[in-house]
Amino acid sequence: MTHLVDELKKKKLVAIIRGIAYKDGEATARALKDGGITFLEVTLNTDNALQLIEDLNDHFDGELIVGAGTVLNVQMAKEAVAAGATYLVSPNLDEAVIEYGVSCDVDVWPGTLTPTEIVRAFELGASAVKVFPIGAVGDDYLKNIRGPLPHIPMMVTGGVTLNNMNHYFSQGAVAAGLGSNLVNNTLIAKGEFSQMTAMAKKYTELVNGGLAHDSLTKH
Repeated sequence: MTHLVDELKKKKLVAIIRGIAYKDGEATARALKDGGITFLEVTLNTDNALQLIEDLNDHFDGELIVGAGTVLNVQMAKEAVAAGATYLVSPNLDEAVIEYGVSCDVDVWPGTLTPTEIVRAFELGASAVKVFPIGAVGDDYLKNIRGPLPHIPMMVTGGVTLNNMNHYFSQGAVAAGLGSNLVNNTLIAKGEFSQMTAMAKKYTELVNGGLAHDSLTKH
């Protein structure tokens, strides 16, 4: 278990920035930080993503842990690491990306769904796996998959909301990746960052309140 995954287990939330204008990057990150977010993932299909990763590391050194998302191949991984990404996240399992991250001592959290993918990723050195898209499978999928694989840290992404997040935590997820349900691009384009800060606070307060709030997740 790496130190970064230990920190991920404590903070539990990864905010995913995708598809925003480069000029809005710093304000978006600040709004999320002000709402209690520590882990920030900038997807590489975002405008000027590599420069944004560098900028955020400069502006929020020690306050935000910035990683790169949608890392689809080794070349993208190399560019992200060079830009200062602390961790690499993918929607898929690319064995070469994991091997490269391990060689650079950079955490890789690949997208996985099946038991075969999850185990293979962990064997290759992924410090955690992203179970994605969690919203496309049954409510008890994570519980069932963790039954034989409790030793593998699993983060859930894809369809995580205020209403179901603690349900996944109750089933053993170590963290949740939050995309458009938190990082709302419409609000960002309008400059309404205070609303995003307020939403981030709702997520962080729910996490800090613990599983006592799990009753909110029942459908």
